[in-house]
Amino acid sequence: MAPQVIVYSTPTCPYCTLVKEYLEEKDVDFRVIDVTVDQEGREEFVRKGYRGVPVTIIGTEEITGFDVPKLEKALAQNQ
Repeated sequence: MAPQVIVYSTPTCPYCTLVKEYLEEKDVDFRVIDVTVDQEGREEFVRKGYRGVPVTIIGTEEITGFDVPKLEKALAQNQ
């Protein structure tokens, strides 16, 4: 079973766009939480201690920024 993938994002973040494009190219289903409009998502984001976007959650892995090696590793480990 594929892991749940979540991307905390904002509409103006270029690295958020890169993460989402990368996941789409890999045919990975993911959920976007736009922290500018999703109050509950923003509260969760802050509660987890994040300060900047993007943050990608793949299974139990939490990846900040657009870090292709970490994204690839997390996707491979959570297939």
